[in-house]
Amino acid sequence: MTLSGDSSETVEMGSTDMIFQPILEQGVFRFDCSVEHRKAAFPSVSFKNSKDREVPIVSQNVPAFIPTCACLQDQQVVTFEFSPGTSFYGTGEVSGQLERTGKRVFTWNTDAWGYGPGTTSLYQSHPWVLVVLPTGETLGVLADTTRKCEIDLRKEGSIIIIAPTSYPIITFGPFSSPTAVLESLSHAIGTVFMPPKWALGYHQCRWSYMSAKRVAEIAQMFRDKKIPSDVIWMDIDYMDGFRCFTFDKERFPDPNALTKDLHKNGFKAIWMLDPGIKHEEGYYVYDSGSKNDVWISRADGKPFIGEVWPGPCAFPDYTNSKTRTWWANLVKDFVSNGVDGIWNDMNEPAVFKVVTKTMPENNIHRGDDELGGVQNHSHYHNVYGMLMARSTYEGMELAEKNKRPFVLTRAGFIGSQRYAATWTGDNLSNWEHLHMSISMVLQLGLSGQPLSGPDIGGFAGNATPRLFGRWMGVGAMFPFCRGHSEAGTDDHEPWSFGEECEEVCRAALKRRYQLLPHFYTLFYIAHTTGSPVAAPIFFADPKDSRLRTVENAFLLGPLLIYASTLSSQGSHELQHILPRGTWLRFDFEDSHPDLPTLYLQGGSIISLAPPHLHVGEFSMSDDLTLLVSLDENGKAKGLLFEDDGDGYGYTKGRFLVTHYIAERHSATVTVKVSKTEGDWQRPKRRVHVQLLLGGGAMLDAWGTDGEIIHIKVPSESEVSELISTSNKRFKLHMENTKLIPEKEVLLGQKGMELSREPVELSSGDWKLNVVPWIGGRILSMTHVPSGVQWLHSRIDISGYEEYSGTEYRSAGCTEEYSVIERDLEHAGEEESLILEGDVGGGLILRRKISIPKDNPRVFRIASNIEARSVGAGSGGFSRLVCLRVHPTFYLMHPTESFVSFTSIDGSKHEVWPDSGEQLYAGNSLPHGEWMLVDKSLNLRLVNRFDVSQVFKCIVHWDCGTVNLELWSEDRPVSKESPLKIEHEYEVTSFP
Repeated sequence: MTLSGDSSETVEMGSTDMIFQPILEQGVFRFDCSVEHRKAAFPSVSFKNSKDREVPIVSQNVPAFIPTCACLQDQQVVTFEFSPGTSFYGTGEVSGQLERTGKRVFTWNTDAWGYGPGTTSLYQSHPWVLVVLPTGETLGVLADTTRKCEIDLRKEGSIIIIAPTSYPIITFGPFSSPTAVLESLSHAIGTVFMPPKWALGYHQCRWSYMSAKRVAEIAQMFRDKKIPSDVIWMDIDYMDGFRCFTFDKERFPDPNALTKDLHKNGFKAIWMLDPGIKHEEGYYVYDSGSKNDVWISRADGKPFIGEVWPGPCAFPDYTNSKTRTWWANLVKDFVSNGVDGIWNDMNEPAVFKVVTKTMPENNIHRGDDELGGVQNHSHYHNVYGMLMARSTYEGMELAEKNKRPFVLTRAGFIGSQRYAATWTGDNLSNWEHLHMSISMVLQLGLSGQPLSGPDIGGFAGNATPRLFGRWMGVGAMFPFCRGHSEAGTDDHEPWSFGEECEEVCRAALKRRYQLLPHFYTLFYIAHTTGSPVAAPIFFADPKDSRLRTVENAFLLGPLLIYASTLSSQGSHELQHILPRGTWLRFDFEDSHPDLPTLYLQGGSIISLAPPHLHVGEFSMSDDLTLLVSLDENGKAKGLLFEDDGDGYGYTKGRFLVTHYIAERHSATVTVKVSKTEGDWQRPKRRVHVQLLLGGGAMLDAWGTDGEIIHIKVPSESEVSELISTSNKRFKLHMENTKLIPEKEVLLGQKGMELSREPVELSSGDWKLNVVPWIGGRILSMTHVPSGVQWLHSRIDISGYEEYSGTEYRSAGCTEEYSVIERDLEHAGEEESLILEGDVGGGLILRRKISIPKDNPRVFRIASNIEARSVGAGSGGFSRLVCLRVHPTFYLMHPTESFVSFTSIDGSKHEVWPDSGEQLYAGNSLPHGEWMLVDKSLNLRLVNRFDVSQVFKCIVHWDCGTVNLELWSEDRPVSKESPLKIEHEYEVTSFP
């Protein structure tokens, strides 16, 4: 089998300006290194019509910025240079800061469970940068390649893109605003699919609700507690042995009956489908796939088999139209079980028990010619999830021609929004991930995918009541709104955290449902124009540099949401940086410190609905509320889109778009319809106009929709008095309303009340988070200068752990560690923390973590096990014990990471992931230093230790992780003879 379009034979060339031609529309240019490179480029998968990239248009315009190109060792290096003060955004599904300057991203779809702010590859790839110039003008840069791509934004004003040759660069603009750039981008890659209206409600999910009975109980609890919700999700445990397209006969015996009951209760049902198909003859999906020859093959032509949830699995080759048709027909039949939506997970594709966490790059895909033809997996890896989502979407279209498909995908590529929504993957239940979720949703929106949101409350670990309530407050304002949690965690439904949290969640979701007409209108605009649904607040004034780094606020059209992501402060206690113009605060008489603060931009009208428990209760004849905020000229405008909420009637004129305007003349404000679009007749309904005055104060008037409504405005002094009174009332209300409790009683902790907030050490190059309540585990160790979070961790497992005894058991799995001493650098002390944990048998494990003032580039850990109280018959000595240091590090780039050290005997070692587990003792021990090297990042994590205290070292490679273990000798200890291991970490550059 040969690979078509092989461009590996490239000529090395020095840096030169790229050649260009205008394509698509005015202001859009294609750049190539040369004519030969243009001919060698693979077809576009990101463009909705790949021919649009190939056909030049007539234009007299020339690009404002021309990149340079160099080809080195089969890599094409493209460089853009912009003026100081330029800001970078986009790069798709990425963690970390909103403004991307200083970051480096690698587009390689990765199962990134427990990612941190420094993780460089997540589940989706968007080789796209939004460039905001100091003037506010904005340019878009797309590297149109499916291959692994490095986007280096570490130097101010500079973009460096590195990927295998040959690929074109497409630029959009500069245009006057970032919205104009995104609309132009959408003409190339398409817009978001129009979601059914029910998909904009709240979704409740868990891994897993284990039976149809439990699903029905959860649904009924939402209704009994009057918490709005529309969707229940079924994770993998509904299947028969994790076999896709099957149902467990005992726990989910009649999915149609379950769905009918859910529908009666106002719920939709969404079910998961993974790409891994169990390798099992007699299983009808596998047999059908083998008969139709749909599987991805190894380099030798045999079907590739990899481990996933069902065990050994074959993988459909979605790059081939025959396979997509086969899958779509399976989906069509599956939908007949009452399936309302489908969740595609694990489609990076994720593969277990391999270091790379995916299939070999030399696997073979028989791709369609228009996608690139027959190629190896390294070519199609990043688009595998997108093509699976496309096939699933097309299957749902086959099943229900009068219903809009709803697909959620974990993996994707730029252009995936045409077929599926997405979420931000397996996040953690902590405040850092709450904060980061805002920027991640915004970056996806800035990269063409407006329908996204995080797992509210965090997927891995247990949220606290305050964290969950705060996350629901802001999550209810995200475009996609779903709560989801991992197996083995506590219950994470809104009522699971006590009455205070439940009430905040109820209020947050009522807000969302009142705003549903506005959300639905924003999605119609996004679907038809490509504009974002949620946007950073600098979109309101791209010239204002103050707004470009605001990470705890965002826009939903003219609606501004300000949220607190700090545990100790409510949103009303923060300084709100507002764009220029008029921004008036309002609420739904539900203000709470744990809910975001809402503002409406002057000159705007948005539409609200009465609160309902599910979308099916909404009716066009319901009373409509128009929230009006006048600008400095006394004017406002807005529009409302309405249709059936499902189906495709809106494409044939069966809809109503109403343009409302408001104008002030003297002491009267008139509100009326200025024009309408669509064939639908306006329903007979009342309209409640609420005119915002400021400080939460407003004037009310009622009328009939379509008729002119007049509001008499009081004198200036009376308006000032209304605003003053409202501000005082708001301030008093907030002073008397407390934050949701952050503490909770932990079971098995002797009734003690423990804070679930990690202890943070931050000084010099390091920021550490420690959880005393489970073994004093170090949850994260972030190297501040590089932004890399090295540990692979969550609250209950992994991270930096220590063990007592030779058994593989954490000392802290059942015991609480106590904080004995806490010194803070800003108090003049060395930043340090001393913890102690009772590990049984009269033994104490004591650890001191410190960041020394004289060398802030390192942090030190000094640990020991000592006997505090042992029986007299023992002579004061304990049983045999061993101190094991067991850190689990995340491999950001598994194929380019290794462990390096020099042994005591002088021999040099490089230990790579394919070596499995390696043990070193005696003269083969590292001579007091070993390091984890990441060649992609050009960084190494150096671990130095006292070799006299270490008996053996173990390197254990796993799926995307590595353990670097230090073991003491195995012996009894006394008070006078503790076991000790003292070591330190430092990050240095790799030459």
